[in-house]
Amino acid sequence: MHILVTGFEPFGKDSFNASQEAVSQLPGQISNHRITTAILPVSFKRSAQELDHLLAEHRPDALICVGEAGGRDAITPEARGANLDDARIQDNDGDQPRAAAIDPRGPDFLEASLNPAAAVKMMLNEGFKAELSTDAGRFVCNHVAYLAYRQPVPSLFIHVPALRPHGVEATVGAETDPGARKRSKLEVGQLPRALEAAIRGACSIQEETSAENTGDVHQ
Repeated sequence: MHILVTGFEPFGKDSFNASQEAVSQLPGQISNHRITTAILPVSFKRSAQELDHLLAEHRPDALICVGEAGGRDAITPEARGANLDDARIQDNDGDQPRAAAIDPRGPDFLEASLNPAAAVKMMLNEGFKAELSTDAGRFVCNHVAYLAYRQPVPSLFIHVPALRPHGVEATVGAETDPGARKRSKLEVGQLPRALEAAIRGACSIQEETSAENTGDVHQ
């Protein structure tokens, strides 16, 4: 299976994004899956354009998008994306949509089409703190999650904590959870291995489903 995995560039006043760091360090192959990585702009408009371009260029069998959430201490695959942009801060282009539908004709929510629970289970099995989330916020991460979940390829959005190198504090990332920030015990260097586990978990379920649908038998 060929999987396209995206992260995000830094935004706000930060020069670091945990999703970009983690995605950029993924290997070119995970199990028997070929991995292509790319970084999306933190822009409501351009993220959609770039995602369409990447899907047309690479034609992957599955899509996994990764962003950071500063209010969380666990890695959280998103069960659904909401049809709403409601930004607390401006994106990198200076846009700040408030209470605006992503697709005025679309449903209020779209569900992940790669199994988020299987991704959580695999990460937990390998010792990483992970939880299922049903709220991707209303910033660019949720925007991309909603767009990903309406694609014809199986898709999943994963939030990682807004981790930083030692001695650096994140000033952004709480757009997903605007309450008190939780301090994660994870370190930024652990994120690539955690994402590998998530990819194996989510995509193993997808492969089993595909095999059942096609009549393939796996030994």
